[in-house]
Amino acid sequence: MDNKEELFPVVDENGRILGSIPRGEAHGGSMALHPVVHLHLFNSSGELYLQKRPTWKDIQPGRWDTATGGHVGLGENVAQALAREVREELGVTDFQAEHLGSYVFESDRERELVYVNKAVYDGPVTPNADELDGGRFWTADDIAANMGKGVFTPNFESEYMKFFGCRHSL
Repeated sequence: MDNKEELFPVVDENGRILGSIPRGEAHGGSMALHPVVHLHLFNSSGELYLQKRPTWKDIQPGRWDTATGGHVGLGENVAQALAREVREELGVTDFQAEHLGSYVFESDRERELVYVNKAVYDGPVTPNADELDGGRFWTADDIAANMGKGVFTPNFESEYMKFFGCRHSL
């Protein structure tokens, strides 16, 4: 279960830290902007790895999502958070991330400043059973066929279209 007392930085839209907030408040409707990192992990065949969110998660349980997504902890920078999250969730430590951009994501419960990255990686991926309900590589056709059907998180669908369009490519 997520630690509702874990502290997240509160930031402005440029990423400047304004204060801190516990996870429970950040996800409880406060709408305080807090930073997160995402990694779109491709293999050299152009398939995109997606994680399956566990049913115990407080946001979007049971849906397929970006390979890695996690919060930037208080006192941590974006690069540190990305390396930590990828290691914790996928067991991957040797990757070169390319920063694609950032944007503000808003749902009815929270606001996140999302730092989007991608990497091409052909090594082993070992999803952490304490963090995820598994994962697998998807083709662009598989993703396109499942868009808008409740299979993926709305955040993934929106981000995928924003950064990769209808079909992704390396």
